[in-house]
Amino acid sequence: MIREITLGQYYKGNSFLHRLDPRTKVAGTVLYIISLFIGKSIAAYLLAGVFLAVMVKISTVPFSYMVRGLKAVFTILIFSVVLNMFFIPGEVIVDFGFCDISREGLQTAVFMAIRLVFLILGSSLMTLTTTPNQLTDGMEKLLKPLKKLKIPVHEISMMMAIALRFIPILTEELDKIMKAQMARGAEFDQGNLIQKVKSVVPILVPLFVSAVRRANDLAMAMESRCYHGGEGRTKMKPLIYEQRDYIAYAIVGIYLAVMIGMRVIR
Repeated sequence: MIREITLGQYYKGNSFLHRLDPRTKVAGTVLYIISLFIGKSIAAYLLAGVFLAVMVKISTVPFSYMVRGLKAVFTILIFSVVLNMFFIPGEVIVDFGFCDISREGLQTAVFMAIRLVFLILGSSLMTLTTTPNQLTDGMEKLLKPLKKLKIPVHEISMMMAIALRFIPILTEELDKIMKAQMARGAEFDQGNLIQKVKSVVPILVPLFVSAVRRANDLAMAMESRCYHGGEGRTKMKPLIYEQRDYIAYAIVGIYLAVMIGMRVIR
């Protein structure tokens, strides 16, 4: 399951989405996530699903590769569905005596599951088609107005990009540590809950040490290249909007307008 995490990874390609300005992809992803919370009907989520499917098709990223990322959050998905299904009051459709399932709870659980799946796939699509450097530059440009409020925009963007970049690195490191421990006879799926929690300690300690070591190496590498934050820095490849970016903004705008219209006339 560790290897199934796709968030933060980059899938090399030359599709329409790969060539878009990173600001367009970040803004488009944010607007898509907002649309998921605007939609409150089956038709709205069908539209969101079709829109996402078209974007995945255009990106040329294999759909099976993207779906793999859902396995890592499957437990969270099931937990949220069960909570909404059993603890939201309303018209009872199934009565178990000690608890019941309401029509409103079932509907909320289904919509919550769909929303979470689409949110993860949409976010993964952005990182799969955008390199960490492009992502940093795009977020910095979008947050540039906050500099007037003395907010360190460049540093925040850099931290977010590094965090995303380290997700696949640390998951791969975790996979190696687990395999090394199992080769020495460790069993992570045996025993009761307390024993399983204790078996995690031999994994977390070396993983924490490895993360600190990698962070120190990264800091030394940045310092050796005379990195001193965003003040006075220039870009080798400045971000410039092209015609395809305006087309993408128009498509996302039309999609969002339709979602809002479906919410209003519902």
